[in-house]
Amino acid sequence: MADEGEQDPTEPRAVNVGHAWERAYWARRFMVPVEQVEAAVAEVGDDPARVAAHLGRDWPGHEPAT
Repeated sequence: MADEGEQDPTEPRAVNVGHAWERAYWARRFMVPVEQVEAAVAEVGDDPARVAAHLGRDWPGHEPAT
C-alpha cells in the first residue's frame, strides 16, 4: 500500500496543454471543456492535483490498478 502523500508513478506529473491531443486528454480526464482546463492551468499552474481541485474534481479520480 502506498503512502497517501506518495504519487502514483503511472499518473502524469503535469497537466500539459501544449498540444491539442494533450488538451483533449485532460478535458476527458477531468470531464470538463478544454477551455476550463486551459484556464485552470493558467490560474493555478500545471500540477494535476491543483488543477483538479480548481475544477472541483478528484485527483487521481479513479481507483488504482491492483
